[in-house]
Amino acid sequence: MKKLMTQIMRFGIVGFLCFFIDYGIMVALVELAGFQDLWASACSFTVSVVVNYILSITVVFDTDKNANKGKQFAVFVILSLIGLGINQLIMWAGVAWLGQYMDRAYMVVKIFATGVVMVYNFISRKIFIEKKA
Repeated sequence: MKKLMTQIMRFGIVGFLCFFIDYGIMVALVELAGFQDLWASACSFTVSVVVNYILSITVVFDTDKNANKGKQFAVFVILSLIGLGINQLIMWAGVAWLGQYMDRAYMVVKIFATGVVMVYNFISRKIFIEKKA
């Protein structure tokens, strides 16, 4: 149980760091570069995934050090693409709904989407990335 709590705490720290990377790039792309919010969100999410992979396998999860890194990364990317799909669906629906009531709704929706995707990411990575006992 202690190991799980430590992993959750480390995952949270990595998650917050990657959230700030994701969120900061997204806002910069929309506000400074004029990107459409869904494209900006997808780009920022992609950068965040690479950073998250590196930190997840080195700091969070007990991975098999002898595992095929290409295969491991491919699984991580597939899980992340599913997370991106969840992220994009929430962004699309949330901005469509909340955008009726406020400007820059994408900023608020992104926070919610990130929370949902973080839970999915921890569970899926724990199942598919961590070394089996």
